[in-house]
Amino acid sequence: MEFRPAVLVLMLAAAGAEATENSTPPVPRPEVALARVDVPPLVDGVLDDPAWATPPLDLSEWLTYNPLNGSPMAQRTEVRAAYDGKALYFAFHCLDPEPDKIRGTLSRRDQLWNDDWVGLSLDSVGNGQSSYDMFVNPRGVQADILTTSSGGENSAPDWVWQSAARRTDQGYDVEIRLPLTSIRFKSGESVPMGVLFWRRVSRLGVSASWPSVPAGKTFIENHAKLVLHDLRRPLTLEVIPSLTYSRNQERLTPAGFGPADSTPDAGLSVKYGVTSAVTLEGAFNPDFSQVESDAFQVEVNQRYPLFFSEKRPFFMEGMGTFELAGAGGDAVMRTAVDTRRIADPRWGGKFTGTLGRLTFATLSAGDEAPGRGTDEGPSPFPGAQRLFNIGRAVYSLGANSYAGGLVTDTEFGRGYNRVAGLDLSMRRGKHQWSATALATTTRSPDGTVDTSGLGGQASYAHESKRFVFVNEIEHYARDFQMDTGFLNQTGITADWTFAALSLYPDEKKHAWLKRVVPFVFTRVVDDQVQGGKGWFVLPGLRMHLTRQGFFRVDTGWGKEPWAQQTFKTRTTRVIAQAQFTRWLNLSSVYQFGRSVYYDPVNPFLGRSRSISVDASLQPSSQFNQSVSWNRVAFDHLSGERVYDVDIVYSKTSFQFDRRFLLRAIGQYDSSRHQVLTDVLGSFELIPGTVAYLGYGSSIEQREWDGNAWQPGTGHYATARRGLFFKASYIHRF
Repeated sequence: MEFRPAVLVLMLAAAGAEATENSTPPVPRPEVALARVDVPPLVDGVLDDPAWATPPLDLSEWLTYNPLNGSPMAQRTEVRAAYDGKALYFAFHCLDPEPDKIRGTLSRRDQLWNDDWVGLSLDSVGNGQSSYDMFVNPRGVQADILTTSSGGENSAPDWVWQSAARRTDQGYDVEIRLPLTSIRFKSGESVPMGVLFWRRVSRLGVSASWPSVPAGKTFIENHAKLVLHDLRRPLTLEVIPSLTYSRNQERLTPAGFGPADSTPDAGLSVKYGVTSAVTLEGAFNPDFSQVESDAFQVEVNQRYPLFFSEKRPFFMEGMGTFELAGAGGDAVMRTAVDTRRIADPRWGGKFTGTLGRLTFATLSAGDEAPGRGTDEGPSPFPGAQRLFNIGRAVYSLGANSYAGGLVTDTEFGRGYNRVAGLDLSMRRGKHQWSATALATTTRSPDGTVDTSGLGGQASYAHESKRFVFVNEIEHYARDFQMDTGFLNQTGITADWTFAALSLYPDEKKHAWLKRVVPFVFTRVVDDQVQGGKGWFVLPGLRMHLTRQGFFRVDTGWGKEPWAQQTFKTRTTRVIAQAQFTRWLNLSSVYQFGRSVYYDPVNPFLGRSRSISVDASLQPSSQFNQSVSWNRVAFDHLSGERVYDVDIVYSKTSFQFDRRFLLRAIGQYDSSRHQVLTDVLGSFELIPGTVAYLGYGSSIEQREWDGNAWQPGTGHYATARRGLFFKASYIHRF
């Protein structure tokens, strides 16, 4: 294997670097004591309430975790905390020697990552398996992430909590109120939790936390101990009625549009807290409308299917629990439960909870889309639903370590797909091991064909301040089928390795350069479907700079099997990004090399080139304009053009306040000869109480021949247009 020496050289260099690090004994987890208050603070961003009259928490020095690790942060942060029988309260006094350089924009929820922010991570169950992560910028805008040991970070779920902030002549202050009805915990006289506080300084591109998070560790592993007393979760019963209305028209002839298709609909979702740690959710005719449209992706000459993230609220919440060890990233399995496969559910139900060390979740839904057929023909079972049933259990073996099981079943017509599997993830210090084993059995919808297959992975990872090493072995049989999951391919055995060495230049000599990371990625495959063995090696260099700057260059080469042939490929890529000023962020990717044209009958090797440029302008705290341009081109080795595609995306938004947003999107795709427009006004009081009004259209290049439309010629004109309205209201009893 030609590329293994490159990995070994980097490993030997890292071993020498690690030998120079000081080994320190494990430090006991610190403890945080919260005062119980009779009068709760008013969440207004002003820290003058009696609850905050006590001294701040006695926290040691905050240390950086990204991109540097273990360095003191110059900006000081004071934290105060309290609780009562209804909520937890946190106050942050964020000091900054240059307060005029603090960045805080008025934006939608979960859109503050280029700003300064402060917040906390809360392991409310106290079992080291999940955390509620909350962030607030200097304008009081919220972001939240649900982190699980199996699924990692997921920014899709939104829960109800309150925040307020204000700028001061010393920096900014933030207040947070977290209702007990929004989190899962074990009621009792003594309620153990875990907590960690963090802060980001945007202009420096540096994030720090207390307690500190050494490289190779996770946030959940380093939570401070937090014990509350005499806490009972109030009754949780949420009812969310929703109403949607859409009116769509399609142009039938150049003279005009056809009759409008007006579709009013109503739905109902209910969430009930069976106990303080177990929740039951149900939805009938739920509002599964997708307010945010999918961004264009290049669909020409794709070897693997395109993946689109879930955006429907019912499916987004708590989905991290269903994830299997080893999924995601560079693995063959992107996700074990891809809810986008449930295209048009009539009903849905979830049952989730924690009992001691055990966390469990179930998901069931009935999808009406398969019973309607497709453009390729009518459904063989008109009106039938595809039934989805998924069950998951995870048993905690310590912070960020677990053993789990997953079962899935889909039923349609006379067929089914059933999967059962086990997974294990163990973290000890700087080392992590994981393994997954899956077995599937499938019967075709007409009941005539039965297949079965095995799949799984085993991986090892080591991460420290100086060195990262990851190796994963995967195998998925040709007849392996998982209707709930998203896999790049089956009939493959693969082994991939990643190794990186972090170098930290002297800050006094090179203040603009934070970290330099040489790395190597390698992959070996045995592709039973395409009929060949292949390999790929990619050495490169990453540089982390100030002002959220980033630069990467890499070059790779290898052999790729396709359609019973093996092709020699190579590629070079350059990536750059920087926050030049508080109002301008630029990023770009340029890639070129030799790659395969994936024709199933007559593939060939050619020259590929792609470039993308993204610009985000924020001239005021309320207005944002982002523009991106992507171009891909492919030529025969002789120079003859095979295809070229241009995609232009523009998004303009004005945030009147934290609740009301006006946004306009335009997307152009030259391969489709299509322009999409999308104008949306949104009002969000709290998650669950929202209103949207939008208008969208598809402008296409096509010509009328007297009987039908001929795409790709003629003039651009509106082909389809639609009006959309959605409103929902959350009521808590």
